[in-house]
Amino acid sequence: MRLNDHPGTMSSGSGNFLLVPIPEYPVLDCVPNKNVKIVVLGASNVGKTALIVRFLTRRFIGDYEANTGALYSRKISLDGEQVSLQVQDTPCVSLQDDAEGLYCQEQINRSIYWADGYVLVFSITDLHSYRTIQPLYQHVRRIHPSGNIPIILVGNKNDLLRARQVPAHEGEALAAELGGPYFEASARENHEGVHTAFLHLCQEVSRALGGGNGEKRRGGLHLARPKSPNMQELKRRFRQVLSSKVKSATAL
Repeated sequence: MRLNDHPGTMSSGSGNFLLVPIPEYPVLDCVPNKNVKIVVLGASNVGKTALIVRFLTRRFIGDYEANTGALYSRKISLDGEQVSLQVQDTPCVSLQDDAEGLYCQEQINRSIYWADGYVLVFSITDLHSYRTIQPLYQHVRRIHPSGNIPIILVGNKNDLLRARQVPAHEGEALAAELGGPYFEASARENHEGVHTAFLHLCQEVSRALGGGNGEKRRGGLHLARPKSPNMQELKRRFRQVLSSKVKSATAL
């Protein structure tokens, strides 16, 4: 397996950060019993960011800026217990030309090490993105060679059935092989499907963590924290999308 470190990605001493929190609650006002940390992984253009935003805000944004690896944070209730949820977005992974290895930035490796649960995403309209999942899972296993790995497989864009390249039964078979459930969802059309998938993983992670917070197995990992985390970036994206729609309407 070969790793591809691109210039400009996170490195020690640089101005870039692996985690860019966008908290939806004052950190000092919330002292949850558990920290549930999940990471969303997959090839390019499968809708990773759209799924995350749909889950956390119920909204859909069709156009995103280049993925910089944002961390979305909020407080949720799981089985009657207050939990601090952090969802890590990631840049894309891709297969090597010989399809036997994975191109994966070091930033993604650190996200995999940091997380407690994993959302592996492909697009049902893109067979190549589906073929990326198996080596991606094996890569996660190399980083976590032992122990339980809460994982779900999500086939996104099931609103585009006419363009389907991956049958549902193949997604189900792959999920069974990986040891997790399979969900088909549409970030564009259906919040409930997205919510069901992510909530399932959050519950599985919460149960796996038990009374602890998972920090023991992450022992020596230290991640830089941005100086001014806030919700402004996400709000700016919504304003940008709304503004472009208004301009398009007035031009007609």
